[in-house]
Amino acid sequence: MADNPSALTLTRVRLGAGGPLARVRVADGRITHVVLEADAGAEGAGERQLDLGGRVLLPGLWDAHVHLGEWASARHRLDLAGTASARAVAELVRERAGVADGAVLYGYGFRDGLWADAPHKGLLDAVLPDRPVALVSADLHAAWLNSACLALVGRGDHPTGLIREHEAHEVLSALPAAPDDVVDGWIEDACWAAAARGVSGVIDFQFGDTVADWERRSAHFRPAVRVSAAVYPSYLDAAVKRGLRTGDAVGAEGGLVRVGPLKLFTDGSLNTRTALCRDPYPGLEGTDGAHGIEETAPDELVRLMRHAAAHGIEPAVHAIGDRANTVALDAFETVRCRGRIEHAQLLSPQDLPRFAQLGVTAGVQPRHATDDRDVADRHWAGRTERAFPYGDLLAAGARLEFGSDAPVSPLDPWLAIASAVIRTDDERPAWHPEQRLSVPDALVAAARGRRLIRVGDPADLVAVDADPLDADPDTLRAMPVHATMTNGRWTHGPY
Repeated sequence: MADNPSALTLTRVRLGAGGPLARVRVADGRITHVVLEADAGAEGAGERQLDLGGRVLLPGLWDAHVHLGEWASARHRLDLAGTASARAVAELVRERAGVADGAVLYGYGFRDGLWADAPHKGLLDAVLPDRPVALVSADLHAAWLNSACLALVGRGDHPTGLIREHEAHEVLSALPAAPDDVVDGWIEDACWAAAARGVSGVIDFQFGDTVADWERRSAHFRPAVRVSAAVYPSYLDAAVKRGLRTGDAVGAEGGLVRVGPLKLFTDGSLNTRTALCRDPYPGLEGTDGAHGIEETAPDELVRLMRHAAAHGIEPAVHAIGDRANTVALDAFETVRCRGRIEHAQLLSPQDLPRFAQLGVTAGVQPRHATDDRDVADRHWAGRTERAFPYGDLLAAGARLEFGSDAPVSPLDPWLAIASAVIRTDDERPAWHPEQRLSVPDALVAAARGRRLIRVGDPADLVAVDADPLDADPDTLRAMPVHATMTNGRWTHGPY
């Protein structure tokens, strides 16, 4: 092994959860050598070595579904998580009214699926009538505005101020935004925070021209994580015209930022009761939208997927309800392309084997299963044995990749791993424990399929202070991350 000034050998590392002591050499952003400590000789003696003291070394973790702009911004907004009613939210707005700066008071994180009262502009008008208030739901599928904010976006005649789905995205896009340099700074900080939890890469599904946004950012800072930047339909033709394909490097950071998949939607969400389902939502029988909404017609879905796939851009199709997942899988079968289904929250039994048969990855967010168990029990009553069916998907041969959907859930892969393994986040028994995954399988899903640390792989690694195989639930959720390396560079830790 020739001396290389960029080379570093990590000594006395546990090679994976429950693994033996080994040495791992990295150089030029790649893993070049893996050898058990018992078999190690004097190779590389003149190069840098770092003793990790028996810590467990794992492949770098990914968050395969984030909205980085929303997540970074949410960290600076009024936190509505855990509020139990619309009136409780209004009280938080009242308390914040005299403190927050800026023209619009933004809040994030309300979940109204179980509330006894309904969000209404009048509640916000009563506590803050003159300043625009824009509150975003935890699932990013609804916006709750007061009258001043509705007038600001030209929707002054809206009856309730609670706006859902694509109309909500339109309204939020019309509101004043923080300057690009401010948001970019928030995103840079959020990437470092992700690296501190062992993250080496993300798929960024932020709404907008995400590729162009990351090309701009990469000219100003080197992200602490790899970024796969999604393409939205409005920008598909421009991407095709540029010859961009999924996986192509873009920007100034030599491979850290790449073109991601085309994001498409078949339906809405569970919390807004807009996920497209075969059975009606309890209490909505016989009404418009009783089964949820169809966001994209099947023929149009096929057309967009075919157009993208013909130019090397893989589709990522949002599908939550069982009917929506069937529509998405049917489209993949028609187009005959590889790609992803995002969420896959409620599945028909006959659709389980189709993921593997069609080569479609299930991009899932295990924290949603524990966060939404009560909402699912109410609105998918009698069907929850088919909800968030990770064990069944894995048994059917599907490839699972974990994400957070941040800011819907925190950008922390260990929360996803723990939720997949334990299926509860509180003192209650596991919710549908038959769908639990083993720790090794959960780690693979959190590392985008990397099970081993192998020669030739990118030098994306995370060293942790506890062995995940031996960790109790609290330790697994709050896994102490000692250091993170991405592309051969330390992005977290004491080095």
